[in-house]
Amino acid sequence: MGVKVSVIVNVHNPGDTADAAIRSAMEQTMPAGDVEVLLVDDGSTDGTAERLDAIAAARPHVRAFHLPCTGSPARGRNVGLADARGDYVFFLDQGDRLERDALARMYERAVETDADVLIGRLVRASGPPMVAFARSTARADILRDRLLSVLGPQQLYRRAYLEEHQLGFSVTGGRLAEQAFVMRAYLHAKVIAVLAEHVCCHLGERPRLEEEPHAMAQELRSLLDDIDTYVGEGRQRDRMYAYWYRYAVLRPLLTSRFADSSVDRGRHFRLVQQLMEERFPEKLDRHLPVQLRAVAAFVRLGRLDQIVLLATSARRGGLISELTEVRWDAHVLVLGLTVEVKGVDGGPDRYRVDGPRLHWVPPRSIDAKLLNPSVTNVSDAVERARIEVYVRHAATGVIHFLPLAQRVEVVQEGRRRARVQIKAEARVDVSSAAYGEPLLPGQWELHVRMYGGANQARSRVRRPEGPLNCLGVLAQRPRMRLVVPCWSDQGELGLAVEPRSFAESIALVSAAAEVKQLDGHAYVVLPVPYVPPSGGPPLELVLHSTGHGREREVSAPALAEAGLPGKLAGQLVAKLPVRRWPAADHLGPGTWLASLRSAEEELGLRFALTVRRGRVEVRPSAAVDPGRPSPLGRDTALHRLGRRLPGVRHVVRLARAGRHRYLT
Repeated sequence: MGVKVSVIVNVHNPGDTADAAIRSAMEQTMPAGDVEVLLVDDGSTDGTAERLDAIAAARPHVRAFHLPCTGSPARGRNVGLADARGDYVFFLDQGDRLERDALARMYERAVETDADVLIGRLVRASGPPMVAFARSTARADILRDRLLSVLGPQQLYRRAYLEEHQLGFSVTGGRLAEQAFVMRAYLHAKVIAVLAEHVCCHLGERPRLEEEPHAMAQELRSLLDDIDTYVGEGRQRDRMYAYWYRYAVLRPLLTSRFADSSVDRGRHFRLVQQLMEERFPEKLDRHLPVQLRAVAAFVRLGRLDQIVLLATSARRGGLISELTEVRWDAHVLVLGLTVEVKGVDGGPDRYRVDGPRLHWVPPRSIDAKLLNPSVTNVSDAVERARIEVYVRHAATGVIHFLPLAQRVEVVQEGRRRARVQIKAEARVDVSSAAYGEPLLPGQWELHVRMYGGANQARSRVRRPEGPLNCLGVLAQRPRMRLVVPCWSDQGELGLAVEPRSFAESIALVSAAAEVKQLDGHAYVVLPVPYVPPSGGPPLELVLHSTGHGREREVSAPALAEAGLPGKLAGQLVAKLPVRRWPAADHLGPGTWLASLRSAEEELGLRFALTVRRGRVEVRPSAAVDPGRPSPLGRDTALHRLGRRLPGVRHVVRLARAGRHRYLT
C-alpha cells in the first residue's frame, strides 16, 4: 500500500521551537510506511536548513525542501502539496504539536465517513473556544456546525480532491489568504467531518502576517465570487457574506493598529468604502452586532474621525460575570451566574429605553446624532442574547462546554435607562462533561462568553463576596475521585479534579484561610474540602519570615475540627504565639509566608500573615513580594529598633520626600 498521510511542516528561523512539531509528526502511531513528513524551510538563517537535511538523511519517510525567504508559509505549503504522495495531507506549523495517535484517528474517521475534509479537535493555549468541536459529526454543515470558527489550515484534506479543484494558498494574501483556502475547501467539499472527542493537534503561537490592504481586498473579492458560485442567493449566502464583512472588512477598523496608524488608515478607509459599495449592501448590516453597524454607517457617511474615536473606546469593553451560587447536587457542581456586558466606564453597559425598544448608547466621544435609530436598535439582539459556559484544562487547553439553563432579564434604571442581564445555572458533572466521559485530572478553569446586546465578550468567572464554598465531593465514575472547587490568586473560579494528596487539596482552597487572636495567640483556620475516613495524615502549619535579616521559621501542629454542613467538610486549626517584638518560636513583626508540611512533602499555601503592632492579618500570597526591602532599607536589629522609636517613621518619610521632591 502507498502513503496514507503526508504531513507538511513549514519552518522559518524556529530555533528549537520547531522540535516538538517535527518530532510529533515523525513519532506517530501509524506505521512509518503509511506516513511521510515533508519539512519545508522558508529561507532560515539560523542553521535550520542543515538540521532538516540531517533529519531527512536518517529517515526514509522524511524529505526536506529549501526555499528562498518569502516571509509567508503559503509558498512552502504549496511546494509540499505538489510533492506529497499521501492519500491525505495535513498542514502543521512550526509551533504546533500533534498527539501521537492523531493521524491514525483522523485517517480512520476520514475513511469511515468518506470525508474530503476532516477537522480533528484543535486546542490552543489562549483565545476564544472553537465552538465547532461541541460534538462530532460525519456530515458537518458550514453554518449549522459553526465551522467558520475553525479556519486554520491544520486539518486533514484529501489530496486528490485538492488537486481536482486546484486548491492552493495565495502567496501574497496574508492571514486572509490562509483562511480563504480553508473556506474554499469547505465550499468544494462533498463531505466535511468533525472529530471532536479526541484532541488531535495543539496549536502554538501564530507568527504575525502583515496584511497588505489591496492584496486582502483582491483575495476577498475572489472568495466572495466562489461563495456566489457554490452557494447562490439566499439567507445562507448572506450569512457567509456577513461573516467576512464582519471579520475581514469592519472589525480591522476597530483595532489599535488602525486607530494608531494615521499615515495608512486613510488609504485603508477608502478601500473599505469601495469594497462595501461593490459587495456589501446595507441589508447585510442586520447580521452585525451594533458596534459594527455603527462602523458601517460611519463608513457610508465618510466619517473616518468617528471610527477612530469608536476604535479607541472599544478597547475598554468586556464582560461582568458574577457568581451568585455554588452548591453541590450529589456529585454535580451547580453554579448560579449573572452576566452582563461591561461599558467603557468599567460598569455595566446601559441602554436607552424608547417605548418597547432598547437602543445602544454610543460612547460620549461619538456624535450619536449621525446614527439612525435603526442602527442603534438592539431589541432583537437582546431577545436572542445568550451565554456559553465552558471549562478549560489549564495544562492542555482542552475545552468542554457545559449544559446550562438561562434567561434574559431587562433591569430598568429609571424611565430612560436599562441594563441587560443573563441569569443562568450551569452544571458541571465531572463524570460525563467530556463528551460523556470523565474530566481529566488536574486544574480546570471556568469561562463564560456572552452574545447579544451591544457586542460579544468573554471572561473568567469571579468569586462571590462572602465565605467561599470549599466543600469537595467524591465523583463515582470511573472510580472514586475527589473534586474540589477552588479560586485563583486573582479570585477566579476553578475546579481541581483528583488532587494528588490530602495536603494539596487543602492548599488549593487555602485562599479562604482566616485568623483569630486570643490571649496572645493567633489561631489560623484552614478549610479542608474533604476529610478521608482515616482523618488524614498529621500536618503542620509552617510560617517563614520574609525579612532580609536572619530567616526564621515558626511552626505548629494543625489539628482537625468539624466543618460547616454543605460548605466545608472540616477545618485545620493551628495555634501560634504572637509577640510585638522579634522572639524565637513566636510570630513577630513582618510578613510570614505559609506552607503545609506532612511527612512526605511541604506545599506553599495561598495566603500570608502580616504582623504589625501585635495584630495579625491574612493577605493573599500573590500580594506579597518577599524580595521587597523593608521601609527603612536593610532589616537589621538596629533598623527594627529604630522603627519602634516615637517619630522615627515620620522623620524617614520627610527625608524621602525631600530627596525626591525635585525629581521630574
